[in-house]
Amino acid sequence: MAKLTTKDRKELPKKDFALPEDKRFPIDDKAHARNAKARSAQSVKAGNLSKADKKKVDAKADKVLGKS
Repeated sequence: MAKLTTKDRKELPKKDFALPEDKRFPIDDKAHARNAKARSAQSVKAGNLSKADKKKVDAKADKVLGKS
């Protein structure tokens, strides 16, 4: 996975996040999209993310991964 520094993350436009309103789950490349899907699943299990938000993450990540 490409290294995403704090500075780089702050410079990413909101459109490069699966949840742009919170700037959560960056999906600027395929590696980060796969990671976002995995982390969102963990967040749902931990009770830190709603299933509706997970669906948003999955849908946006799938676009980056070319699955839709």
